[in-house]
Amino acid sequence: MKYLFFIFLFSFICSFSSAQVPHRAAEDVCHVMAPDYWKMWNDSLQNAIDHRIEQYRKASATIYLEDVKPGTVVKVEQLSHSFIFGGNIFVYGQLATPAMNRKYEDTFGTLFNAATIPFYWKTLEPEQGHPRFTSSSSYIFRRPPTDPIVDFCNAKGIMTKGHAIVYGLRLHGHPTWMPDNRLMMDSIFHAHINRLAQRYGDRVHLWDVVNEPIDQANRGMMPDDYTFKCFQWAREVFPSNVQLNINDVDMHSPATLHRRYAELTRDLVSRGSRIDHIGIEMHIFDPLEAADIAKGKDPYIAPALLEEKLDCLQASDLPIHVSEVTVCAPDTTEHGKLIQAVIARNLYRLWFSYPTVEAITWWNVVDGGGASGEPSYSGIYDKHMVEKPAYTVLDNLINQEWKTKFETRLAKDRTLRFRGFRGKYLLTWKDRRGKECKKEIEVK
Repeated sequence: MKYLFFIFLFSFICSFSSAQVPHRAAEDVCHVMAPDYWKMWNDSLQNAIDHRIEQYRKASATIYLEDVKPGTVVKVEQLSHSFIFGGNIFVYGQLATPAMNRKYEDTFGTLFNAATIPFYWKTLEPEQGHPRFTSSSSYIFRRPPTDPIVDFCNAKGIMTKGHAIVYGLRLHGHPTWMPDNRLMMDSIFHAHINRLAQRYGDRVHLWDVVNEPIDQANRGMMPDDYTFKCFQWAREVFPSNVQLNINDVDMHSPATLHRRYAELTRDLVSRGSRIDHIGIEMHIFDPLEAADIAKGKDPYIAPALLEEKLDCLQASDLPIHVSEVTVCAPDTTEHGKLIQAVIARNLYRLWFSYPTVEAITWWNVVDGGGASGEPSYSGIYDKHMVEKPAYTVLDNLINQEWKTKFETRLAKDRTLRFRGFRGKYLLTWKDRRGKECKKEIEVK
């Protein structure tokens, strides 16, 4: 891939000062972003991020291999992450060719270990009593029928997330047939939650039970105290191993709104709601904003402010899911694509290093896969499913930098000790007869 060399150099220069990298090409990649950008994302911050990743994302493992001869070469290879790296799967089966659809599907399992499935009620049940669950359902762009996606993800071992059961924004939320009567809506909401629980059980592993409830006063009529009620109904009907999330607030919003969000969530929990994670969004939708970020002129992207807002959410006492990530390129030029990649890499590293963040989900995976009003070039693939530099950056982080793989000789006490990223591992060695032996472990 023609970008790989430049992305490799970019990864390299992030670990060293520019004075240590004499190669002109490396300087060119560095200069994709203005000096004011690198003043914010400086060497001191990068070193702190590296330290936190080592501290919070790795764990020490001690494995006793009783029947293995000391000195035997043991290969240690990480198979999967405990951390959730997701993407929305909103254009499943909807790309131009079968080959493009297969490549899109392969992204879930090779790059992403989780998929956000579109359960927006407005398009899930456009006609009352006739939900679009099955493969024979009518076509709606970005809203494929849900049963085939759940089956696909379950077959591949992909974590599934339903987004979202209830969403108060009329543009994307509940159907047009919904009555403007709070009492009637109560019973309809309750029945909707029951139906999803009965149909999917624990085959959908996480649900955004309520999406963006804070600003409901400006988004249309909803039942009184509907957020609390929905979580109570969900708690009653979903299996206990299904995780229930709340999702709201873009990181562009002021810290005061993040504190309000944490307080609202904590209040729901104190009243008896089961909320397993608190979700937060980061949508860089505007190409002009991406250009300003590259110039170091966008205050919202300052890492200190991003960390301050994550700190606010810690008051909820819940793990954080960075649930919707959009990083738009400023344009479709090669230069613009590199800007998108640089922004994405630094954001992912910052979030991955934060101790209570447990998940990061890229929003529109393919260019042109966004909703109306969303940018057409915020994907990690272009419209032809060709990898962009942003893909290479994420692949390098998720499948290279943040995966542990090495060989070592077993100690005299037959104990293998190492520190690695949390997840599942495969240990491989040969016994005295030369037969290959394997053992799977999990580093927690």
